[in-house]
Amino acid sequence: MTLTPADAGKILADNFAPWVIALGLTVAETGERHAVLRLPWSEALARDGGGLSGQALMAAADTATVIAISAARGGYGPMTTVQQSTSFQRPVTGADVLIDVRITKLGKRMAFADITMTPEGSEEPAAKAATVYALLG
Repeated sequence: MTLTPADAGKILADNFAPWVIALGLTVAETGERHAVLRLPWSEALARDGGGLSGQALMAAADTATVIAISAARGGYGPMTTVQQSTSFQRPVTGADVLIDVRITKLGKRMAFADITMTPEGSEEPAAKAATVYALLG
């Protein structure tokens, strides 16, 4: 079963806390082992100096990983973050961020993903992350 962006949007709406929904993430693309979400620029998510906060980027990466795993599995199931490592490379100011998640290994109990976070219109990523998830169901 192929998970469409509309299906993935419903997963977002039905399974995440209100503060995650408030980030305004939208699903731009889903595929067999990947997903791309858009984190819209918001002054509310900016820190001192006007750059997008690292916490917002980390939450977006974590959330997008759930969507990518759901796409790879053909639907949503219970899962939880085991580990996330994020490296920030440059600030994001005044631009939406595309969160591109690629599943690197999908097992029966664990999933691994690499995430690239790139400001729209840029070829250089602002941050990269790696996640490990436990698949609970």
